[in-house]
Amino acid sequence: MFDDQRLRPIHDKVMSGERLSFEDGVTMYRSPDILGLGAMANVVRERINGNATFFNVNRHINPTDVCVAQCKLCAFGKQVRDPDGYTMSLEQAWEVAGRGWTEAVTEFHIVGGLHPTLTLDWYCELLRGLKQRFPRVHLKAFTMVEIGYFATRTKQTIRQVLEKLKEAGMDSLPGGGAEIFAEPVRRIICDHKIDGNAWIETAREAHALGLHSNCTMLYGHVESEEDRVDHLLRLRALQDDTKGFQTFIPLAFHPANTPLHHIPPTSGFDDIKNIAIARLLLDNIPHIKAYWIMMTPRMAQIAQRFGSDDLDGTVVEEKIYHDAGATTSQSLRRDELERLIREAGREPVERDTLYRRVERGAVPEAAFTILV
Repeated sequence: MFDDQRLRPIHDKVMSGERLSFEDGVTMYRSPDILGLGAMANVVRERINGNATFFNVNRHINPTDVCVAQCKLCAFGKQVRDPDGYTMSLEQAWEVAGRGWTEAVTEFHIVGGLHPTLTLDWYCELLRGLKQRFPRVHLKAFTMVEIGYFATRTKQTIRQVLEKLKEAGMDSLPGGGAEIFAEPVRRIICDHKIDGNAWIETAREAHALGLHSNCTMLYGHVESEEDRVDHLLRLRALQDDTKGFQTFIPLAFHPANTPLHHIPPTSGFDDIKNIAIARLLLDNIPHIKAYWIMMTPRMAQIAQRFGSDDLDGTVVEEKIYHDAGATTSQSLRRDELERLIREAGREPVERDTLYRRVERGAVPEAAFTILV
């Protein structure tokens, strides 16, 4: 079964439901046996989620790309005086949301740069305005990094910031900004962001308030295999405590248009390996997403046989990866997502942000019912 015999004891653990160790994670990253890893990950994937592959109808809103952080990993953020930077007014943000909205949309995904002058009240008003105009749409808003920045600027605690945003309409948080938790790496790629411990503790506070979130890992830059495993196991440990993570999304570093442009982009082999290893190590996080914007739809489709059970959504307009040189489309129709899933031999299941199944009427873009 295995070309790499080092995977046999790991296979025995997987079959018996035993938790994998740090050493197991490093062994898997150093193994070239992608089919062996994929076979094990597929067992776990089907054990947790059966034959279902989830997707949602969502829209991305990036209110500003002006950012004080200037991370080396980023092609999205612009300096304050950069003529190419933009900052939406509240009315513009609400208009952008409405431009891509139909009754079928269940989620707005809202993230942006760390703007030096936009206030916490501005972001609260953004959420209130969206809730007033689109009361049935789930607002998945602001990374742990953004929450930490709001707290620093307003001299409030993380919990106070989260409570205000929740009151204004924030329903959950995305998982961005985690990058790699190892501090030596973080000092190179994102030294102006909160550190890894702060990211973990911000997520802990959000989960304690009943706010679910996603989680991520950025790979393919200057990190080691050990750094990747450490990152995954720290996420797993927090999930043991809070059960607040819904989905893990491995994100490949896109070096184009960044100060780290000399680093070669990840290969399809590495992208699939990260999906499989994440599924095997993160035994307590229910979903692993193959983010088609990053991976391309074709690779995300293949990933459904290597541990992933989610393709993300329709998106419509994505800026962060496209500013870093992504050449994928910025949107997919629901029927295209369903075709990709069916061709992979999986059952397409439309979900809302909290993974409740969405039932549609006969008309493709008709109003929906959420099944709890």
